[in-house]
Amino acid sequence: MPTTAHREKMRRAKQAMKMGTDIRHSSGFTSPKGRFLLEMTDAQTGEVLVSWEKDNVITNDGGILAAILFQSRGGPARGLSMLAVGTGARGSLLNPDAADPKQRRLEAEIARKTFASVVFRNADGGASGVPTNIVDFTTTFGEAEAVGPLNEMGLLSPASDNAEVTSVDGLSTSAEPYDPTVDMAGKDIMVNYCTFPVVSKPSTAILTITWRLSF
Repeated sequence: MPTTAHREKMRRAKQAMKMGTDIRHSSGFTSPKGRFLLEMTDAQTGEVLVSWEKDNVITNDGGILAAILFQSRGGPARGLSMLAVGTGARGSLLNPDAADPKQRRLEAEIARKTFASVVFRNADGGASGVPTNIVDFTTTFGEAEAVGPLNEMGLLSPASDNAEVTSVDGLSTSAEPYDPTVDMAGKDIMVNYCTFPVVSKPSTAILTITWRLSF
């Protein structure tokens, strides 16, 4: 497939990053929500090639990771640390199937990378100096990284700190039954999954993705 970039008539990421101004703290704990902000720019000119925002789903395995973290009592930390992108979302390229919370891995992962930044946000969307219930995870893929027709991504708590190592054997996709008895201790845990119309990333572009989780 040719790696021609889509030019979307949507809000630029510089505007999208202000979406926190519409977020208000609730009076108590609410169901977790995920949203991502994507921007792809030409590495030479800085021209914005693609820019949009989209909601996504918290997976069933996200609850498993939350339980692991709550019970750790000072044990080994296993938080979120990587974002993975892939090319295998089910359905058509321009209208893939909606994300399913049963998803445990990407359909066809081609790259994963650690976060460039992790930032807590306050009720007005600004950076917070103390932990809040809103947090942004940002990953940037350089010119030679994640090249291909991208249409899926996931937020990971990987079993290995090495981005070249994946631990997804035996993990199911949405097309397969979800088995809650699978031992996730040595597996990559994907807590957030999203499908989107194909974005063809060429080797001349930089892709920046910010995932926002609100609790």
